[in-house]
Amino acid sequence: MTILCVRFQLPPTDEAALPELLGLLEEFTPVVEALPPDGALADLRGAERYFGRTAVELASVIRVRALARYGVDCVIGAGPGPMLARMALRDARPGVTCAVSPDSAAEFLAGKPVGALPGVGPATARTLCAYGLDTLGRVAGTPPATLQRLLGARAGRELHEKANGVDRGRVVPNAVSRSLATERPFDRDELDPGRHRRALLSAAEEIGARLRAVDKVCRVLTLTVRYADRSATTRTRTLPEPTAHTPALTRAAYGMYEALGLQRARVRAVVLRAEALGPAEEAPHQLTFDPVDERVRRIEEVADRARARFGPRAVIPGALAA
Repeated sequence: MTILCVRFQLPPTDEAALPELLGLLEEFTPVVEALPPDGALADLRGAERYFGRTAVELASVIRVRALARYGVDCVIGAGPGPMLARMALRDARPGVTCAVSPDSAAEFLAGKPVGALPGVGPATARTLCAYGLDTLGRVAGTPPATLQRLLGARAGRELHEKANGVDRGRVVPNAVSRSLATERPFDRDELDPGRHRRALLSAAEEIGARLRAVDKVCRVLTLTVRYADRSATTRTRTLPEPTAHTPALTRAAYGMYEALGLQRARVRAVVLRAEALGPAEEAPHQLTFDPVDERVRRIEEVADRARARFGPRAVIPGALAA
């Protein structure tokens, strides 16, 4: 069991704390893959040898340090590969690491429904269930040739391997800054769509400024709306091109908000997250030959310099979108 899948139990107001928590994992291994908004995968093969402890023992240390330093508990699953670690996480609970060893992987998977396996979507699950293959144990006992006839050569082979506990995945390290998030809570549960939009505008301006400050652009934008009953709705949109341009981020945020079709919703907070970050110098930019767009970009540059010199309040909120 060398892979940990960790989900930090972050309160809604602390979603932006994930980079610091990823830094905690990087004290044990450099092979850490962020899973925004609140999780990560960590490959502890080298750490097991270096610290002379098993991955499960190191998981206990990580849990204690997260509580002591940040006041954040976590749920941890451990397995020989990322797939099994993710599935173990679903059976874990705070304070106890759910560990799946290579020898127990087949038994662990046998009774689970086929839809529980990562990569098996509703359509594939319906196809398998139509032939009586409703559990991973039954799939594991089915000849690979049969699965290949049902799903195709590659999909059938991979499904048979995964159902038998063969996990060929790997942890792909990514930077802590693979995502940026900001939250706009309301003083009281807010019904006014106009105030919702102003909060989104403020959040988009902050995200854009933070991206430009580190010469990054984002390709994906995620909006989370939190309601008075503690439920939440999340929408994700892939942008036409990677950008840190505030008006483009604002248009995408407004579009996701409008698509929710909220009717008298009591909103407690909105969270905007920029994901799939990359270097700004490598990002393509579609030339528009629009003098207004060019003027807005120049204003952004001036506003960024003002923020850097005089602080974030140096620019009036909403000025860039005007």
